[in-house]
Amino acid sequence: MSDSPLLRPYQRGTLDLPNRIAMAPMTRGRADDVTGVPNPLTKQYYAQRAGAGLIVTEGIYANAFGKGGPGIPGLVTDAQIAGWREVTDAVHAAGGRIFAQLWHVGRMTHPSVLPGGATPLAPSAVRITTAKTFTNQGMVDHVTPRAMTTAEVEATIADFAVEARNAIAAGFDGVEIHGANGYLLQQFLAENTNLRTDRFGGSLTGRLQLVLDIVHAVVAEVGAERVGLRISPDNPENEIAEADPRTTYRTLVDAIDPLGLAYLHVIERGKYPALADLRPRWSSTLIANFNGPTPTTRDAGEKTLDAGLADVFSFGRSFIANPDLPARIATGAPLTEYARELVYGGGAEGYTDYPALVADRA
Repeated sequence: MSDSPLLRPYQRGTLDLPNRIAMAPMTRGRADDVTGVPNPLTKQYYAQRAGAGLIVTEGIYANAFGKGGPGIPGLVTDAQIAGWREVTDAVHAAGGRIFAQLWHVGRMTHPSVLPGGATPLAPSAVRITTAKTFTNQGMVDHVTPRAMTTAEVEATIADFAVEARNAIAAGFDGVEIHGANGYLLQQFLAENTNLRTDRFGGSLTGRLQLVLDIVHAVVAEVGAERVGLRISPDNPENEIAEADPRTTYRTLVDAIDPLGLAYLHVIERGKYPALADLRPRWSSTLIANFNGPTPTTRDAGEKTLDAGLADVFSFGRSFIANPDLPARIATGAPLTEYARELVYGGGAEGYTDYPALVADRA
């Protein structure tokens, strides 16, 4: 299996990767729930997976109102920056490269998670009705979010820029802006969740404005070569309904392509063939991901790269139970199944105790 396209080195701009396997961002919920500081086990967790060509961390909140549930880490306070510095040092010592994912969940949270029991913020007061949200009290119904004021939207843009600066101070090689999976940025992009009439809503131009402003602010703070953007066109997750994803995302990609970002990370999940449509419009690195209900296979990644639809392929769930996933792909070794009930929260079990290939053969 050593001739797999997933195992070929990749270099473009500042990305110099030993293989084309990225570790996709995955929420694990193991930070200190009060301080938002990464759990001491976190550095071991990411260092174990440093064989990935690129690691993208779990979502890290840009401000406390963007926290999506118990155990979500931040990159706001000095203590959080110091905690992440331990993680990046460990990953670099193991030979890896790591980007921090900058995140705000918008309406995808609950007052019990937010400072002072605050109402979740969103583009508009549109509640999720068909799913529940995770809290310290278990799964509960979503509340109706409060529409952000224009000033709050502008403050959030500034918070993303500060978080990016904090990420570089914490030793990250770059940052990925989370614009996917029904969180705040995609809530602004989608017609059914953005009913605003100010400059951040209304027309397509208005719905794109928050994403574009955040990208420009982060680029101005840390440089385009250190910035990636993750999108999930036509992804119905978290009650997102995009009436015309082709026009929305073509326009978005055309607007940001000239900036020279490190990469675009595209999740293909809906009916719109985003990879095939956007690949010709994007002149920098493209990372592909299939965020379906089951772990993505090696075969899917190889076919995507062979077809020229992406330069790098990201795996999520497969990395949970296989910290040495690239080595397993190289040798054709079987993959360990992950324990779904141990994904969120807890300690070492289901987090850092999955054995590597060498240990399996001992």
